[in-house]
Amino acid sequence: MKHDIITIGGAVEDITFHTTEGVLIDNHQDILRKRLLAFEYGAKIKVSSVHATFGGGAANVAVAAARLGLKSACVCAVGDDERGGKIIANLKNEGVDTDFIQVIKGEESGLSFLIVGPEDEHIIFSHRAANAKLTIPENLLADLDGEWLYLTSLSGEWRKNLKTVFAYGDKFKIAWNPGNVQLSEDQGFIRQNLSRVKFFDVNEDEATELVVADKKIMSLRRENAKFLSNIHNLLTAVKNYGPEIAVITRGKKGADGYDGDKFYHANIRHEGKRVNTTGVGDAFGSAFVCGLKFFSGDIIKAMDLGMRNTASVISQQGAQNGLLKFVDIKNLL
Repeated sequence: MKHDIITIGGAVEDITFHTTEGVLIDNHQDILRKRLLAFEYGAKIKVSSVHATFGGGAANVAVAAARLGLKSACVCAVGDDERGGKIIANLKNEGVDTDFIQVIKGEESGLSFLIVGPEDEHIIFSHRAANAKLTIPENLLADLDGEWLYLTSLSGEWRKNLKTVFAYGDKFKIAWNPGNVQLSEDQGFIRQNLSRVKFFDVNEDEATELVVADKKIMSLRRENAKFLSNIHNLLTAVKNYGPEIAVITRGKKGADGYDGDKFYHANIRHEGKRVNTTGVGDAFGSAFVCGLKFFSGDIIKAMDLGMRNTASVISQQGAQNGLLKFVDIKNLL
């Protein structure tokens, strides 16, 4: 079967706690940790609600594409446990091809705990579990038939897996939204491989971390904070690493993109109540790629679709419940 989008990365169950007892702390002197969420050490924290949903970058993007009417498949790993069975069943129910999911014997499936605090922002405690055992053999990529490969957060032998994927860059269009493991362990690897990527998507903090770690660029800047606070500077630096299209999402400030010729901006949309921000990056990136297909490469229309999907996701609990369906966007096509 030919797929429109094949996602590679994580699939987990999300357990989300909502609480109003956290205190936000401004920490602007640390450019990589500008805001902190604190709780009294040793205290018992009241939780207002708890929710169990599904998440993980590869799962979220595959579900998003399927909801929008595209043929999607998910390459991920789960354990041979009850949670893994539920993760697979959810993907099947959403119309995602699960033939490429790896079930790892003796492993438990991935689980994330999320704390949603003031301003409905969240902190994620991630247990990768079986996700860290994912393997991407060459014969898998040789057999896959699809237009896009969408890379999300990876763990375990992630460099080996990504090297295998990038070797097939001529066969697929590659979208890449790296996870915390890649950004914290080896920014150099990311920069060195962006020339193989058509669409690169990170949030503003992640883009800042990527550029801050580039000693060649930073050695030329006396006022690093001022330089990095300019979104066009960040976009130019990221685009110069090689992706065809670079997009940086900025929370309430919307999203900005650059294709080497023109800068693009999309404002956030207020299309529903704000419950929490879990999965907003996946909602934006997946809809952006779908939008490139729907709108024949029109970047601003693709960014707007990403913003619509983001607004819909944050209006409901979890990373997948609010994802738009084709019926929601058909009037745009």
